[in-house]
Amino acid sequence: MRSQEDEVLSISAQAAAAASTETKSGTRPAPSGRATSKQQLDLIVAALDADKAEEIVQVDLRGKSSIGDYMVICSGRSSRQVSAIAEKLVDKLKHDLGRASRIEGRETGDWVLIDTGDVIVHVFRPEVRDFYQLEKMWVPAGGPAAEVTAPTSPS
Repeated sequence: MRSQEDEVLSISAQAAAAASTETKSGTRPAPSGRATSKQQLDLIVAALDADKAEEIVQVDLRGKSSIGDYMVICSGRSSRQVSAIAEKLVDKLKHDLGRASRIEGRETGDWVLIDTGDVIVHVFRPEVRDFYQLEKMWVPAGGPAAEVTAPTSPS
């Protein structure tokens, strides 16, 4: 009986050590919700791109607003896709970063807002995005344009 306990504890200790090493190497932040805003942004943009979000735009809010460090704006082709992109992103943030996010607008799927605290994500249907034009509100006239993430080419 005791050898089984020792074996289980040994395996648990090895797993904990491996997880600690992975975190220290920078491969994946610890699921404690302590990822930097840049790490959150990178994960969000990668997830949106993987889920086929369109016209992904990043807006740097540092020094401009206290609502967050970054804003990400993207589009889905339909209400269903907008809701699915948002839901998957919230799940990924929780799973990969241990970060609980607030989500609003998921039911209608026209405009879904996801607030991680440091990064605000807006997922729109194209018509709704064209109507509100959030990018123009946050990028000053004559100022530097928001960073647009180029879509990946199909393989």
